[in-house]
Amino acid sequence: MGLSGIPLGTKNKYKRMDSESEVELTEEHEDAASRHHLQQIRSKQTRKYVLACAIFASLNHVLLGYDVGVMSGAIIFIQEDLKITEVQEEVLVGILSIVSLFGSLGGGKTSDIIGRKWTMALAAVVFQAGAATMTLAPSFEILMVGRLLAGIGIGFGGMVAPVYIAEISPTIDRGSLTSFPEIFINLGILLGYVSNYAFSGLPAHINWRIMLAVGIMPSIFTGFALFVIPESPRWLVLQNRVDELQP
Repeated sequence: MGLSGIPLGTKNKYKRMDSESEVELTEEHEDAASRHHLQQIRSKQTRKYVLACAIFASLNHVLLGYDVGVMSGAIIFIQEDLKITEVQEEVLVGILSIVSLFGSLGGGKTSDIIGRKWTMALAAVVFQAGAATMTLAPSFEILMVGRLLAGIGIGFGGMVAPVYIAEISPTIDRGSLTSFPEIFINLGILLGYVSNYAFSGLPAHINWRIMLAVGIMPSIFTGFALFVIPESPRWLVLQNRVDELQP
């Protein structure tokens, strides 16, 4: 027996137990640190993916801004080429805002039925049809048909994009990401002015058609984005399609 009255074998036993406990605590700490590191990596990847989805969803708002900017210059050449009156000019410019209002009203119900993602797809297709019609329009009447279609497409896209972004965004980023549509509207206005400047030197019967045709590009990018972005998780839950949720 040792001086303390405890057998030496017992002391060694306690030392082994303490060593084993320290090893277990160290392993648990390393596992916790590893899990935390993996969670951080996954969180960063998720935020980057959501950011990309928000950018793609906001492209429809470029269309609204682009139309505001490009028509300020294109209308001059449209009047010269198609010989329209001042009243027809006013109707042509203003009708899109009125029609897009009705498109926004219909977009909400449509997105509840077919989903946020496919409402954006529908908006892109309708706008492309409208832009193509305007580009090839031989008369004021056909040009108006194209403006009506473009207005419906802009209304659909303008309504559903903020809803989609809010539903896919994590709470910490929701405020900043839902501001993207407004930023992209202003970007579209800038691009419209750039387009006016770039094509104004071409003949009057061509330049305004190219200006309007360039507006198709954002909706084409939106179409490609549909193969990347997911459906809104909130909409899937409302439709009892939880098994389709992406992790």
